[in-house]
Amino acid sequence: MRLLAVLATCLCGVLAVDDICTAKPKDLPLEPMCIYRSQDTAGDEAAEPDKIPELTNPRVWELSKANSRFALALYKNMADSKSATSNIFMSPISISTAFAMTKLGACNKTLAEIMQVFQFDSIKEKTSDQVHFFFAKLNCRLYRKADTTAELVSANRLFGEKSLAFNQTYQNISEVVYGAKLMPLNFKEKPELSRKTINDWVSNKTENRITDVIPEGVLNENTVLVLVNTIYFKGQWMNKFEKESVFKADFHKTDKESCSVSMMYQENKFRYGKFQKDKVKVLELPYKGNAITMVLILPMTGTSLAEVEKDLSLKRLMGWLDTMKEITVATQIPRFRIEDSFSLKEKLQKMGLVDLFDSNKASLPGILENGRDELFISEAFHKAFLEVNEEGSEAAASTVLIAMGRSINLNREVFIANKPFLLMIREASINAMIFMGRVADPCGSSE
Repeated sequence: MRLLAVLATCLCGVLAVDDICTAKPKDLPLEPMCIYRSQDTAGDEAAEPDKIPELTNPRVWELSKANSRFALALYKNMADSKSATSNIFMSPISISTAFAMTKLGACNKTLAEIMQVFQFDSIKEKTSDQVHFFFAKLNCRLYRKADTTAELVSANRLFGEKSLAFNQTYQNISEVVYGAKLMPLNFKEKPELSRKTINDWVSNKTENRITDVIPEGVLNENTVLVLVNTIYFKGQWMNKFEKESVFKADFHKTDKESCSVSMMYQENKFRYGKFQKDKVKVLELPYKGNAITMVLILPMTGTSLAEVEKDLSLKRLMGWLDTMKEITVATQIPRFRIEDSFSLKEKLQKMGLVDLFDSNKASLPGILENGRDELFISEAFHKAFLEVNEEGSEAAASTVLIAMGRSINLNREVFIANKPFLLMIREASINAMIFMGRVADPCGSSE
């Protein structure tokens, strides 16, 4: 009988490390059961040298780029499967983290597919065990910030069937690298109570913004392990929108359909770019602390968001971000609140992650004790929330009247987000994509 595991995302002896953030590879001997070695790709030496941000480990930079490539690939997959008027919101780094924890116990083709789909094999450190070390370093970069005005918190947890013995190495690495302790639950006799326990844990870690991430009926007596990652963000704008400058305006969902929204307005200096060739305007709004920012990508007049999505790539995105300049921008964006909940299984299968979800092909011998290779991933769920208002944003991976009395600045640009646009919340110095989505329908949530 094949046993099943469920992923939910939202973010011998014990490995003795005082502080994972200051540890070196030799301090953290990671020895999962199986190791995947990436193949050298032709032309690597001839490739243009990468410009690595200051004070950044090159492998952490590569992992951040790998996560961004995966984010864009998954986003395009979702955009293809949804109507153009549907919102999309997710935390790609939360999804990657959950599957990295799964990778700890994977072998054979299952391990290879995880490495390839999540772009982990693009990291120049060719062995898969080192990916976990650099994930720890990336997490330190993201979650250990001195500024208290922007709250970014990630939490991981393993929930395992209490009657089974789990591989000690798997538990040790999960706890040290990802902070994911194993909590025993009685899936065999009380699957519904176990589901409630897990959902309550997720709700608590996300300030009650993410509830019921695991739907009814998913867990049963064959459930062995549930891996959970949560991520919660709450940030205040560096430059707040004044409540007095909020006004009613039309948001054009399509050429023929519009709705009334509460539009926020301010004129200030922001990083901005207008890219005629790509037919987009790009605006970056920083949160207090300046480490985390929101990037908005707005199609120019006559261009649909679908056209922008089709041609979106990491190279193109980085080109925009690297060439933006600080300039005065008259900015209008709607208040909005979006929530997205979906199964990752079918989407990841289309991207090439096949064996992990196949009860006959999955190879996860590094999770249970004694190398029992009876596990497969039956489902993977993701739920994300974003709210944007005058104060800032809360996320858990969201006219003429105003101008009256203002002096006209001939050197300013205008950014009016009154039609569908893309957004990303990122750690700016290494472009770590924390959340990504599209706002196509803020109607009804823009009060």
